[in-house]
Amino acid sequence: MKTGAALLAATMVAAFLSGPSTPAAAAGATAQSCPAFLNTDFRKLHSAESVNLCKLGAGKPMLIINTASNCGYTPQYKGLEAVHAKYKDRGLVVVGFASNDFNQEAADEAKSAEICFLNNGVTFPVMAATKVKGPEANAVFKELNKQSSEPKWNFNKYLVTADGKVAKYFPSNVTPDSAEFNAEIEKLLK
Repeated sequence: MKTGAALLAATMVAAFLSGPSTPAAAAGATAQSCPAFLNTDFRKLHSAESVNLCKLGAGKPMLIINTASNCGYTPQYKGLEAVHAKYKDRGLVVVGFASNDFNQEAADEAKSAEICFLNNGVTFPVMAATKVKGPEANAVFKELNKQSSEPKWNFNKYLVTADGKVAKYFPSNVTPDSAEFNAEIEKLLK
């Protein structure tokens, strides 16, 4: 039977031989496997905090949505929050991108945040307003648009595989509680 010191030494040797296990090494592995268009920092809505999508969704499928606070589709926030709650433990990462490309986003970020987080109960990350269409679209939407379809309005939904491929695109009128939408999420998570 090994003593405590011998067991500790054996554990340390095994850890050393198996390679680096530091957070930096793990982050490096994630960065290598993350598509370049997701390896981008975005500022969160009404916050000084930024988030890198590779770190947020490392190796996980994502649901990416272009959002707006003053749109007829804004009530979809509640359905998207329900999707987030239902699938987050199975690995789906939901991310919203506020945008004023269709002149529907509040000019005041505090008001946008109130509508999003307080009025609609959103807990998934929503990025500060950015361009999602045309030549000025952010890197994420440039790639999503290239792979599928540029948003024609707010609340377009993109289901993205863990390796950055658009698995399915849904226009604004497909609601988060629709059978078709949830069936595609289930396929993505298998």
